[in-house]
This record gives sequence, structure tokens and C-alpha cells, in this order.
Amino acid sequence: MGPLVALVWLLSAVVSAVVRGGHAQGVYAPPTVAIVHSGQACSVEEERHSERVYTIREGETLELLCLVTGHPRPQVRWTKTAGGNSERQAESWAQNDTLKIEGVNRHQGGRYYCKADNGMGTPAIRSIRVDVYFLDDPLITVHQSVGDAKELFYFERTVFLRCVSTSNPPVHYTWRRGRQVLSQGADAGVDIYEPFFTQGETKILKLKNLRPQDYANYTCVASVRNVCDIPDKIAHFSLNNKTAPPSIKLLVDDPLVVNPGETAKLVCEASGGDPPPNLRWVRPGGEPLPKGSVALGGTLSIPAVAVDDGGAYSCLADNNVGNAARKSANVLVRGLRKARFWITPDPYHNDDHIQIGREVKISCQVEATPPEELRFGWLKNGRPLRSSERMVIAHADGEGSPGVTDLDIIDLKFTDFGTYTCVASLRDGGSPEISIDVNISSTTVPPELTVPRGRSQIIAQEGETVELQCLVSGKPKAAVLWSRLEDGDAPPAEPPAGVPPALATGEDPAQTESSHGVLRLGNVTREMGGTYRCRTSRYNGFNVKPREALIQLLVHFPPVVEPAFSEVRQALGRAFGLTCRLLRAHPARQLRYEWKLGSRLLTVGQLDERNDDTHYQVRALNREGYGEYTCDISNEAGAGRCTFLVTGKAYPPEFYYDTRGALWQNRPRSYGFKLQWTQMEPGAVDRVLAYRLGRRQVGQSRWWEQEIPMEANIHQGELLTYNLTDLVKPESYVVRLTPITRYGEGDATERVVAYSAPVNPHLREFQCAFEDEALCLFSQDKSDDFDWTRHSAASRDTKYTPNTGPSADRRGSKQGYYVYIETSRPRMEGDKARLLSPFFNTGSKSGAAYCLAFFYHMYGKHIGALNVFLRQKGAPATPEDAVWSLSGNQGDRWRRAAVDIHPSADFQVVLEGVRGAGIEGDVAVDDVAIQEGPCKDPPSNNLISLAPPRQSSLPASLVALGIALIGPRR
Repeated sequence: MGPLVALVWLLSAVVSAVVRGGHAQGVYAPPTVAIVHSGQACSVEEERHSERVYTIREGETLELLCLVTGHPRPQVRWTKTAGGNSERQAESWAQNDTLKIEGVNRHQGGRYYCKADNGMGTPAIRSIRVDVYFLDDPLITVHQSVGDAKELFYFERTVFLRCVSTSNPPVHYTWRRGRQVLSQGADAGVDIYEPFFTQGETKILKLKNLRPQDYANYTCVASVRNVCDIPDKIAHFSLNNKTAPPSIKLLVDDPLVVNPGETAKLVCEASGGDPPPNLRWVRPGGEPLPKGSVALGGTLSIPAVAVDDGGAYSCLADNNVGNAARKSANVLVRGLRKARFWITPDPYHNDDHIQIGREVKISCQVEATPPEELRFGWLKNGRPLRSSERMVIAHADGEGSPGVTDLDIIDLKFTDFGTYTCVASLRDGGSPEISIDVNISSTTVPPELTVPRGRSQIIAQEGETVELQCLVSGKPKAAVLWSRLEDGDAPPAEPPAGVPPALATGEDPAQTESSHGVLRLGNVTREMGGTYRCRTSRYNGFNVKPREALIQLLVHFPPVVEPAFSEVRQALGRAFGLTCRLLRAHPARQLRYEWKLGSRLLTVGQLDERNDDTHYQVRALNREGYGEYTCDISNEAGAGRCTFLVTGKAYPPEFYYDTRGALWQNRPRSYGFKLQWTQMEPGAVDRVLAYRLGRRQVGQSRWWEQEIPMEANIHQGELLTYNLTDLVKPESYVVRLTPITRYGEGDATERVVAYSAPVNPHLREFQCAFEDEALCLFSQDKSDDFDWTRHSAASRDTKYTPNTGPSADRRGSKQGYYVYIETSRPRMEGDKARLLSPFFNTGSKSGAAYCLAFFYHMYGKHIGALNVFLRQKGAPATPEDAVWSLSGNQGDRWRRAAVDIHPSADFQVVLEGVRGAGIEGDVAVDDVAIQEGPCKDPPSNNLISLAPPRQSSLPASLVALGIALIGPRR
């Protein structure tokens, strides 16, 4: 039988080699993702079918690990949504496999997604919901029943004590009066209830018609039942017949008027309330108090008060009884600002010029704080001016514009020409006077606005500084307002970068003023081009229809092209083309292009109106054709450049991270590593002749290098292998792999090879109940037909197939986990799922006995088979030995299997489930254990079942020997 067994094994190995080293996709595989946690969680449980809930205490360190497989190595990104509407706004958190948040807070709870993408198929996404547990200190507030305000507050009245605490999970409250625990129904005068709309958040203690015994010390205990080891929190309140809500009074003038630089002092005191209320000062809208201010109880001092410190201030008093008391005071800081004037010609004549015999009005406006202290005076040629029949002085009343005074000169005479001065001051001083001089003479004329000749259209190169100028004439000379117009004279939605913000709207004349009529724009960009409007301002000039003019700004900029840079990899003798595309330019025509290789000119030409790109073709690449190709597309403003780096460098190798059993023990003080990789785009350039392999210890600088020759062409997806030996325990190594072609060295790739001690190196005991998503380092066999599934009955789909599979784990818990094979469609009869344990090191105990024990559940009329194999490293003949097998329906119960194994080298255990003839064939396994020594209490059904699954076509002679050859090696 030996030759037959060897022949079957050889055919299996050949088929396996064809599959593994095949062409096309080869070992390229889409990503898979699993999320595990590190650190001590409060609990991890399954919620519904696809989501895990991980609970953690606030302030602890949250650490989640994203376990990925797939080739090329997937890129990992962590994102988070907080639930509700914010689920639409994913927040990026991390770009590596591990997400770590130290001191996690309640706002960082939510659903975390791990997304892995390697460009193969659909990205893999898994999520875990993080629930952050916390408990804040409770707060007791006291309220009376409505309508009892006329009499004593707490005398034969109904009183409510409300306990509030923020928590997760929902808080549980307990009330105590003194040392007595209060409960609903135990005292006729006490009701304890939760408001309907705030269930789980507040607890109300209702004292009906206060009795003498109700005047006592009350304690509210908030508890989350020690979840996450969060201790209970306590709040106290002493209720007596003097208990009352707060009341306050202000000891300050309202408003409080102060001069700039003085100290403003606001004082309030409590006039009632028991317990004594706490006092504090706040500003409306949560605005912070002025910098340098000192708040001490009911006293607020603001030293060196500034104009911006003016406004409302509120004194709050709170003692947790009733509603907080609030009273506000206003602080006014004296000051005069923004003095402006304008002249209004005779409104009854169309002529805007100042003429003898007509009426002229001079208006003066000043902003003052406080406005009621504002005082105006008028001077003519430096002498005080009083109101008369022809010189009427008027101040704005409550209906007019605030802070405005008018001097109305009726029937203007020659003697009225002169300098008029408007003087503004505050009644009680505190701020310097402001004066404005206005000259009225025969030369006083309204403004005119013109654009200098040749300056109505300005052409500028991008990056230059330009000046737009409007000439304004008249006396007095009016200020000029600038605005930028959009199409249809509408303000732009977004001001272009670099344009002064006030120019964005162009409709508010008070925004941007220029007294000299020049608008200076520095470092102009293409977005700043357009039409600009200058117009005269009403202020410091004439109150007449504004004069305006338009200036067109044209910004020339060099062509914008793509690609700015592109790398082209080609083998010798091949043809290829390079294309440079024009995106935009101004001016946009009469564009010239020029192709070069290095400094050598290749071709020149012009782009016509129909084409926005230029193309250069290389018919057969030679060695002189490698290098940097440039294409310059230019106009009178400059040139835009496309750069193409044509190279024969090979693409980087792609390390294969899913190698099964990559690490092995070489010698007692060294270890080995199976390094595997594929070559990215091997057909894009010349054949890879060899790889330069370099390695160095992490933390060291010295590299050891060698070459690995490649005798044949490398195909897309072909898995290449090289064994690294004599690696020193327990050091980690940086491994660098560089492809070499006849062009030279290609792009290198690096990875870290880390040593990890084998699981249970002395193998005293190994236990796995599959409660952790990492499956105790079990892994799915990539060569089988489908995978084992980790599951619990509590999270099982309600549409699951009845009459098959377990209803709980082997301990009877619906929350407990196990692994099983799902035999529903698209599974076919004979399909196999294989689960591989980690490798175990036997050390010096080669050939010693070990006990392999596990529980199995095989219930359903279509049960196939459950096979167990022993795989040993360096096995010279059969790669796997069958050690246990059972087929057919065994009833709806968990049964224990135990079998002695005698490995002669490092080994792993293979669990193989075989699908039967129908969908009622779910096989489950739980509580796998491996212990040193023979099994002490093997079950009665410990013998290997010699009846193979019905789909088996092995010769009877092989079956008689108990040898099961596995189908996936095809």
C-alpha cells in the first residue's frame, strides 16, 4: 500500500502546486477583516447578527486591533460614527491596524469601523460598537407644588426632591431619610416615582403635605450596580421649615457708566434663600468674562475697563431650591467713535452745486456711549455758533438717526462762506472731544468720478501687484468705495481668495473705503479677475446720488496642464505614447507646445482651437529613450509643464502576509521564517532576473545582502518563496527585497519579521472555547471549499435552518460561542471546511503522548462527517494523519471526544467538516483542549470511525487503514 499512498499524495501535491503557483490572479485575494480588543473590557457581547458591543469605563484606554488578511497587504483605515444623524459624518481616526485612545471619554463612544482595502474586489468592513460607561455625581433639586407662592413656602405643602445624574448605563436611585431607606408604599406621606419622559434619568421623591418628620437630612444614592467597577455616587440635602428658593438684589447702578481705564465693580447679594445660595456673574450667550476680571461671590471687578467690555452682566443665585434667581446690570464705557459728515444741497433744485440764495445742510454724526450724554456744539471760523432764523441747529431726537446734528443754512449768502466745525463731547467728560471741519465756499462742489485714460481695463500677470484708480474731484473730496461685481451685478457667494472681504458683497458702502481713490491688490490670482466698481461715499462728502465707474481687471496666467508628473514604466523595444492635456489658460489661444527628452528638443507646434492636448509617440523604446520627458504648453503669461519619467525599473514586490506557519524553530537559539511575495506588474517591464535580499536587525544599521536568482518568467500573482534561516531569537529583522532587471534595480519593499514564541511552547495545556473573535489563533484553511463560522445561539438569525445544529454552546449557554459549518446553499454535498490550530512546539518531548479532547454536536438528518487530522512540520510522507472521524446524525446533544496523539515534531490540529446531502447538516465543535500525557477518561466512542463520508471515493484498502486524504489539496 505504500506506493499507492505515495502516488495519491504526489498527485495531491502537484495539483496544489498548480493552484498556488497558477497564473492570472494567483494568490491575490480580497481583504478580510476581524476586530479584536486588547486590555480589560467591562464586557464584550454580541448584539444582533453582525455587530459586537464592547463596553469600557470612562478614562480607561481603548485599544482595538483590526486583523486583516488578503494580498496585496490591505491598507487599514479606522472611522467612527457616533450614532443618529452624525452617522452620516464619518470621522477618520487612524491609518494603521491598531486604534488606541487613552483616557476615552463618553463622547468617544459609538460605532467604530475598520475598513481594509487592497484593490482586489470589494473592501472589507467590520464594525464594533464601543459603549463608554460613566456615572456623574448626582444633584438634588427641590421644588414646591404650583400655586403655593402666597403663603409660607414649606408649611403643609407638597414638596418634590428631584435627583439627577448623568450615566451610562441608566442609573438606579435610592433615597434615604437619615439612615432610613425610603421605598414606595412604606410611608403614606411619601411617593417615589420616575417621570414618564425621563425614565432612567431622574428620580422624584414626593413629600405630600409636609409633616414634622419630613424635615430631615435626605440622601440620594446613584448607582449603576457596580458595572465596570464604577462605585455609587451620593448627594445630600437638608430640608427644614426655612428652606426657600434664592432671591437677590443688585447693589449697583443700572446702567453702570464708567470711563475707559477705570475699574468697573458690580455687586449683588442674596436677600433670601435657604440653604444660602451660591452667587456668580455671567455674560449673555455664555461669553467669557473680560480678561483680568476677578469674580468673588457676588462681587465682580473689571480693572482697566475697555470699550469692548461694555454690555450686560447677570448675577445668578442658586441653592438647588426652586429656580435660580437672576438679575442683570448693564455696563456702559464712555467713548466717542466714528465722526463723519456730509453736505446736502438744496433739495428743491436739481442742481447739486452750492449757490448763493439756496439752502445748504451740514450733517454731523458721532457714535457715543452712553448716547444720552452726547453733546454737540457748532463753530463758525472758530467762534461759537448759535441757532437763528437762517442758521438752524437741530439735534436728532428719538425718531431720527442717533448721534446726528444738523446745521441748516437757509438763503445762503456770501458772508456765510467759511469753516464750520462740529464739536462732539460727553456731558460728564471721560473721553476727549471730537471735532470735524467743513469748508463752505464758492468752490464747494459735489464730487465727480472718472477713470484715468487707458486705465478702464487693466491686464496683469498672475502674482503681480496692481492698482485700480478712480479720480475723484470736488470739494470736499468724497471717499471712494470699492466693490467687486459678479455676473449680473450680483454679489459672489464666496469671495475669491486674495480679494479683500469687503469687496465680496460690493453693496455695503461702509465696508471698504479709499480716501485717495486707489485700490491696491497684491499677488493677484486668476480668481481675482473681473469687474470692479468705484463709487463715491455719502460720508465726508455730498449727500447726492453716488457717482460710480467700472474697471475691468484681466489676469493672465500660464496654462494649467495635466499630468503634472507621471511615471511610465516600459520594457525595451516597446511602443508607448505620452499625452499632455490643457486644462485652462488665459489667454487661451495661440498656445505653443514643446516636447523634450532631457535637454534634447523632440518636437514643437501649436494647439489649434479644436485640440486641448498634444501627444508624443515612441515607436520602439531603446536605452537612450529612458529619461525625463517634458512637454511645455505656453502662452504670453508663461508655461505649464507635463513631466513624464520613463523608466525600466521594476515595480516593487508585494510581501505575502498570510503565509501559513511562516515562523519555525530553526535551532535552540535561532529561528527561521518563510518569506513569500508576489511581483507587482511583472509584465510591465523587462523580466526580473534576480532579487537583492537585504536584512538587518531592528535597531542596527548594518545590512546583510544576497541575490536570489530567478530562472524563469514571473507571472502575475505567482507566489515566490525564500526561507530566511539563522535569525537570532528573539530579535526582529527588517527585510528589504529589490527586483533586478537588465535595466537595473527596481523599487524596493521592506517589512519587519518579528519573532513570537510558539503558543504554549511546552504544551502543558491548551484550551479554546471560541469565546474570543480571534479564535485562539485558529485560522481558516485557504484551500478548502468554505469556512467554519463562529456563532452563538443568542445572535442566531431567526431564519436559521430548523432541526439541525446546537441551540446553545456545550455548557448550555445561549450567549456562549462555538464554531460550526453552515450547510445551507450555496454549499454542495462533499464541500469541506477546514479549521487549523496554531502550531505547537513539542520541544524535547518528541513522540510523547498528548490528549486531544473536544466536544462535538452532530444533529440533523443530512449530517456529513467530522474529521480530525494531525499535521506535523517536516513530515516526510503523508502531510496529515487522520486521528479521529465520525459521520451521520448523533442526536441533539453535545458529546465529548478524546484521542491520544503522538507527534514527533511541531504540530497543528486540523478540524474538517464535510457537508452531507442536504441543508440539515450543521456540525459544531466547542471546547478544544490539548494536554500533556494520555487521555485519562476517554469516552466510549473514542475509536476512529472507519466509515468514510458518502461522497468519498477512496479505495477500500485505504479506508481500512484509517487514512483519510483531504480533498482541498487538488
